[in-house]
Amino acid sequence: MQMPPYHPPKKYSVRIDGHRTSISLEPLFWEKLTTAARMRNQSINALVAEIDAERIRAETPPGLAGAIRIWLVTHEKGGWIAPAAPSSVGDGH
Repeated sequence: MQMPPYHPPKKYSVRIDGHRTSISLEPLFWEKLTTAARMRNQSINALVAEIDAERIRAETPPGLAGAIRIWLVTHEKGGWIAPAAPSSVGDGH
């Protein structure tokens, strides 16, 4: 059995609603995020904004990096191929 790719988090820059921010993710999660965005025909920024909007609506919102990890694990089980649902992200609501 092969060892998992252990690696400390790295900082990655993204834009959410036009604002630059950085997230600290392990390279494995960044690769999964990149793959998920590509399979959904979205930019990484658009997918991160969608995840951010979902996490903010949670009863006890996690930090953004934690929300991304949770989203990736949850959606990996159900598949990433489904296109993104129309979102109200960025429409002022």
